[in-house]
Amino acid sequence: MARAATLASARRQARQRLEATSPSPGADADCLLAAATGLDPVVFRSHPETPLDPAARVALEAMVERRLAGEPVAYLVGRQAFWDLELAVGPGVLIPRPETEHLVEAVLEAPASRLLELGCGSGCIALALGRALPACHVDAVDICPTALAIARENARQLGLENVFFHAGDWYEPLPGHCYDTIVTNPPYLGDCEPEANLGDLRFEPRHALVAGPTGLEALEHIIANAPSFLTEHGRIWIEHGWQQAEAVRHCLTRAGFRAVETRHDLAGHPRVSGGQLGVAP
Repeated sequence: MARAATLASARRQARQRLEATSPSPGADADCLLAAATGLDPVVFRSHPETPLDPAARVALEAMVERRLAGEPVAYLVGRQAFWDLELAVGPGVLIPRPETEHLVEAVLEAPASRLLELGCGSGCIALALGRALPACHVDAVDICPTALAIARENARQLGLENVFFHAGDWYEPLPGHCYDTIVTNPPYLGDCEPEANLGDLRFEPRHALVAGPTGLEALEHIIANAPSFLTEHGRIWIEHGWQQAEAVRHCLTRAGFRAVETRHDLAGHPRVSGGQLGVAP
């Protein structure tokens, strides 16, 4: 890459190097080149002959090396798209993923004046909902100071004043509060599951991925305590592992939820389950 003198040659060489380790070398190369140059990727195609600034070349080379070591692109560029938002992310916060957008879709199907997100991370769900429902009060909780700092900065950048972040363990910072809907993407991997040690997940915060020996610990706690924080006809929506759908539905029913259902992600895996209080079985 040291000889790269134009956008086209830098892009080509970055892509070729990343083919050895990345499942999406072309997309990764474009993201890294955009971050290094500050240019829209459209320019890479419309003006490929544009000379590459030496400082941008150095920055690109450094990011390609880190990507070759497995570091997620989102951490390298410091940004990640989610729903209709562009969010700041970094080490210490889970990277928002497309399958989590199904939670936003589910929540938006019913009216709500007060929402609660548990384990908010970057704030992606709470902020997407706060933007879509400007008259709604949204509380979001996380135990990690790094995640809360990133979430609050994202809210500031988006100019959202109806989303409020709280430090604490699940429901702990909000005693006596009541909501129309609770939404959460908690850790749901078990201690011995290999996923946390593979791919991008190797670099993401383990506490946001691994719940405990079975992987159901956080899910069970959230569901069991949800009725105390919901209105009479309140709802809950939860992201979970594809093998956990039956167990989550059982937990929801045991906690008094009805109209319990599971929805599939774009890959066809059962990914999101939910239910409602105060309705007929």
